Amino acid sequence: MDNNDREIRLYTVIQGIPAGKVATYGQIASLAGLPGAARLVGKVLSGLPADTQLPWHRVINAAGKISLPQNSDSFAEQKKRLAEEKVLVCGNGIKLSEYQWRP
Repeated sequence: MDNNDREIRLYTVIQGIPAGKVATYGQIASLAGLPGAARLVGKVLSGLPADTQLPWHRVINAAGKISLPQNSDSFAEQKKRLAEEKVLVCGNGIKLSEYQWRP
């Protein structure tokens, strides 16, 4: 499997996360058939263009937190987008038991 195929698999899974739900990096990797590749998910997301339509903001870490630095513009943007979808973010945390996507 080449890098392009891996990216397409990840994009497909991320695109499927419904509004109002979140998924973890590891969950996305597993659903894409790439178990153990959570860091690859982060790398792929970090390379997205600014105008992407992919719902990158619905991806959080396994601890239920936004992984970006809290004082960054990207953190503020992710938190804003999640709030617009009625996902409650307390500090940088999201209650996985309530908001995690279960396909």
